[in-house]
Amino acid sequence: MSKAFLIAAPWSNSGKTTLTLGILRWFLNQGYRVQPFKCGPDYIDTIHHSTAAKKPAINLDTVMMPKEHVISIFNKYQQASDISLIEGVMGLFDGAVKDQGSSAEIAKLLDIPVILVVNASSMAYTIAPILHGLKTFDPEVNIAGVIFNFVKTESHYAFLKEACDVVGIPSLGYIPPNEEIAIPSRHLGLHIDHTFENVIEKAASHIANNISISKLLESIKDTKNGRKEKPVKEIIPKTKTIAIAKDEAFSFTYLENLKWLETIGNVIYFSPIHDTKLPDAGYIYLAGGYPELHLQKLSKNTAMRAQIKAAADRGVTIYAECGGMMYLGNTIIDEDSVAYPMVGVFPLNTSMEGKKLSLGYRKVVWNDLEIWGHEFHYSKVSGDDTILSTGKVFSARGKEVPTKIYTYQNVYASYIHLYWAAINPNSILSFLFQSKSTSNTDT
Repeated sequence: MSKAFLIAAPWSNSGKTTLTLGILRWFLNQGYRVQPFKCGPDYIDTIHHSTAAKKPAINLDTVMMPKEHVISIFNKYQQASDISLIEGVMGLFDGAVKDQGSSAEIAKLLDIPVILVVNASSMAYTIAPILHGLKTFDPEVNIAGVIFNFVKTESHYAFLKEACDVVGIPSLGYIPPNEEIAIPSRHLGLHIDHTFENVIEKAASHIANNISISKLLESIKDTKNGRKEKPVKEIIPKTKTIAIAKDEAFSFTYLENLKWLETIGNVIYFSPIHDTKLPDAGYIYLAGGYPELHLQKLSKNTAMRAQIKAAADRGVTIYAECGGMMYLGNTIIDEDSVAYPMVGVFPLNTSMEGKKLSLGYRKVVWNDLEIWGHEFHYSKVSGDDTILSTGKVFSARGKEVPTKIYTYQNVYASYIHLYWAAINPNSILSFLFQSKSTSNTDT
C-alpha cells in the first residue's frame, strides 16, 4: 500500500502543523514507512516534520520550482513510503499570485486528495456554506474529508457533522483543545527545544483517540508510480570540496539543494559555533538560520571568524544566505542594542532592534540566468551603501524589490534563500560556483 494526501485548511492558524506532526508520528509508531512533504518555501516546518517522521522532509513549491520538478521529486520520495503526507501552506487557495503555489495547486498537480482541518472553536452550522464554497470553487481539488479542531463537546460537533452531511464531505471527527500539544510560539518558524519530542508523541495519541484514522485511510486512494528524476550530470570533479555550515545557528536548508551539491562535489559539514578550523574547501556555503540566538558563541569563536575572512580575501567562493549573510557582516546587533563582532567580509551591520518582517518570493536574474527563492527575516541592514551588488531581484508579481546580492571577490550574499536544485548545473555555475579568479583552494 502506498497512499498520499495533503492536509490543508480554509485559513491559517487552524492547526495544520500539529495535526501533521501527530499523524506522521502515529503512522510511524504503527510501523508504516512515512514520508513528509511541505507545500511552499518554509525551511523550519520541515525540520519538525523530519523529527516526527524520522525521515527528511521535502519542500514542494510551484513558484520556486518548475511543475515537472515538483512531480519528479514527489514521485522519487513517495515511492519508498507507505504513507506520504503533505502539509499545506496558509489557506487552501492562498498563493503568491491568486492560487499559484497554493495547497490546492499542489494537490491538483500531484492528483492527491485533500483533508481539511478547520478551526471550528467559534463556528457551528455556518461551516456548511464555507465547506460548500471550498468544494465547488475548483472541482478539480478533491476534498476527501474534514477534521474539526478545537471542538470541546459532542453537541458542538453534531452541528459540524450535519454541515458535512449536507455538503457531501465526509467528517473524520473532531479534536478537543489540549494545552499539552500546543506548539510554542515561534521566532521565524516553529519553536525548537528539547520538549518538542514529547509534544509530538502526545499529539499522536490525542489525535488518534479522537478521529477515525481508518476512515481517513479509506478516504484516500493509492498513489501511482510516476516519473523518476533524471540524474544530474557531474560537472565539477569530485576532488572539489564544498564545505557547508551546519549547527544550531545555521540549519535552514532545502534537502534537494544539498542533494544537488552532493552530485557536483564532495560535501563536508562544519560548525561556525563549535569548530575552530575551517575545512580546506574550494566552496563554502553559509546557510540561513538563527545566528541572532547564538551571538555570543559565534562572536567568541575568533579562530573561525578569522579563517572565513581569510578565505574570502584569497578568493575562495563563498555563498551565504540570510543568517549566513548576517554572519559575514561587521556586527549583528541584538534586540537590546548590543553589537557582536562577526566575520567582517562586508562592512555592513544587521540589527534585530525594532523588528519588522520582510518576506516574499524572489526571482533573481543574472544575465540570462533566473533562480527563484524566498525572503523571510526580521532583521534590517545598515552600512551597505558602498558594497557592490549583482543581479536584479523581483517579487512574484514581477516588481523589482530593493533586496541586494552583495559581492566581494568570489563571495555572494543576500537575504534570499535560493532554490537551485531545479536548475541545470551547467547554467547555475555562472553564479554559485564560478570564480572570478583561479585562487580557490581545491582538496
